[in-house]
Amino acid sequence: MSTLFLAHRIPFPPDRGDKIRSWQLIKYLTARGTVHLACFADDEADAANLAGLKAALGDRLGEVHVEPRRTGKAMAGARALVAAKPVSLTLFDSPKLRGFVEQMLAKSGIDTVFAFSGQMAQFVPVGMAPRFIMDFGDVDSAKFAAYAEEATGPMRWLYRREAARLFAFERAVAARADVATFVSEAEAGLFREATGLPNIRALSNGIDFRHFDPAADFVPLDSAERAKGPLLLFTGQMDYPPNIDAVRCFARTVLPQVPEARFVIAGRAPTAEVMALAGDRVTVTGAVADMRSWLTAADVVVAPLRIARGIQNKVLEAMAMARPVVASPAAFEGIEARPDRDLIVADGAEAMAASIRHVLADQLRATALGEAARKLVVGSYGWESRLAPLDAMLAPERRAA
Repeated sequence: MSTLFLAHRIPFPPDRGDKIRSWQLIKYLTARGTVHLACFADDEADAANLAGLKAALGDRLGEVHVEPRRTGKAMAGARALVAAKPVSLTLFDSPKLRGFVEQMLAKSGIDTVFAFSGQMAQFVPVGMAPRFIMDFGDVDSAKFAAYAEEATGPMRWLYRREAARLFAFERAVAARADVATFVSEAEAGLFREATGLPNIRALSNGIDFRHFDPAADFVPLDSAERAKGPLLLFTGQMDYPPNIDAVRCFARTVLPQVPEARFVIAGRAPTAEVMALAGDRVTVTGAVADMRSWLTAADVVVAPLRIARGIQNKVLEAMAMARPVVASPAAFEGIEARPDRDLIVADGAEAMAASIRHVLADQLRATALGEAARKLVVGSYGWESRLAPLDAMLAPERRAA
């Protein structure tokens, strides 16, 4: 099998949500044949990760085009308005990448084009011979619709425009794909109901539970850091708007109701708004060497997202590390777990604060939650089993089941 894999970000190293999924997908595909890659990189430093990708995949990786993305949001917005397109497309457009795709498809031997993230569908020619698998991951148009509900003024109009135009694009792309996949049945069901299309499937995220293991070999936090009091932990990419919103609201509305605890925000690229939260009871770490060090030290891992799509890797990682998790309904959606056994789901600031206080006050309860969480992840969330449905999707029949 020969696959052309398109990605909006180079799938290595697997150190953030989208890269984790794309890395696991490309690794799965290279186990079944040669994979050619066309992708963007955030900048030159990100593009340099190609060396690590080649070392990891060896001769299973075929021809490669990696292009640092240079179009800024302002320019992409202007182009989108002129062209009546979603900004999500103009932000990732590229004649060079399109030329590479055309060159690869002109050669014989490409069996499947696998597009990871909706932005990359614009590079897939209509009516081409190879199979077309579109991995949307999340329903991005629904995310922008949620942004619009929270925004005011011109931003509300812009988000509504993006949601409408992006949904029209997503629907058209899914209609011509052999299979369109989403990261959870909740996302797949939402899109299936909105479009009526029959080729919509769930292809869930997994977790590397051998890496995220409290018994694994990693450096723990020093004793002085751990002795500062009960630790509430949030992890994530801290320039991502839903994460920013989550920690801001948590620090202002939940943390004051848990006066004995401190709040640690761990993750790369914290914005000025996130850094401004730092104080006596809030620590903003920025990028950390190994997130397992913070996870294993956390008394409670919190996921208070108000806007969330798909499956939250941060929740699965905490569960794999056998930590008690208190999550919002939005962060819990898509995770196949039992509330109050594997984690706690709390709706609203008061409920979340009460749940955290109860866990902090009951060590046996905290331990039981963590043990149940890890048992679930090990039994149900291995990547190999989660991606197994891909084999049927890669079969030669059109509209694979």
